[in-house]
Amino acid sequence: MSNVKLIIEERAANIGKFMVGRLLPFRQKRMVGPFIYIDHMGPVKLNERENFDVLPHPHIGLSTLTFLFEGSIMHRDTLGNNVEVKPGAVNWMTAGKGIVHSERTPEYLRDSPLFMHGLQIWVALPKELEQMEPQFSHIEEHEIPSWTEGDLQFKLVAGEAFEKKSPVPVFSKLFMIEIKSKTKQSVNIGQHLYGEAGLYILKGAIKSDGNVYESKQLLVAKDSTLCEFTIHENSSIYIFGGEPFPEERFIDWNFVSSNKERIEEAKQKWIAQSFDKIEGDEVEFIPYPTFNRK
Repeated sequence: MSNVKLIIEERAANIGKFMVGRLLPFRQKRMVGPFIYIDHMGPVKLNERENFDVLPHPHIGLSTLTFLFEGSIMHRDTLGNNVEVKPGAVNWMTAGKGIVHSERTPEYLRDSPLFMHGLQIWVALPKELEQMEPQFSHIEEHEIPSWTEGDLQFKLVAGEAFEKKSPVPVFSKLFMIEIKSKTKQSVNIGQHLYGEAGLYILKGAIKSDGNVYESKQLLVAKDSTLCEFTIHENSSIYIFGGEPFPEERFIDWNFVSSNKERIEEAKQKWIAQSFDKIEGDEVEFIPYPTFNRK
């Protein structure tokens, strides 16, 4: 981007059996628009004795967005959903006042080697919707708006931009855009953006103001309407952001809220194991950790 304000490098974070690249939250930039948490998962190869198993755990005050490049995840939740997430599809779960879900390797793949690679994202809810009833949507790859401009391939993963709208049922003004290019190209899309914007380089590189930025970097713009750069050949990037909220958001483990007391209530509820159980996945769960992220 022609107006880079902040460069965030991926930082290793442990989510149990796996290490991920943590992008948000960052001490100097807690959120970009309503996006409050982004992990780059993988790429990692699991052998036939390993599985991707994120045990049942709770959320409040946010929507989760799972977007895979490789692999497969079986999503289960306390609303009764049991859906396999495959590359290119969007899994969108809105926790609202509270939901529990698990993410596991599907049964038919559990004795096979498997590559896992994707993005795990949290989008904070507007203050007036933090206590809404939980919801779930699964959007297949063919439903997501995609188009080409010259050698550039675009996909509107979520939100609104380019006078297009993704079918992902978001609750605030936001965008998540995928751009891929096999050749070196100039990109100028600032007129289509609004609010705050971040650019994540998954693969390849971009050049802006004479500086080259490479993979595993998140660039935060000073002004989203000045989003202009050169994308290098064989590159894949993701631009996300939108209108920020006026109120601060707090994070404690898997809980997000503008109200600290609400987070404490959810914490005690999970410790007491009084959240609803997932049908067919009632036994195991992730205990509340001994550390807090605030």
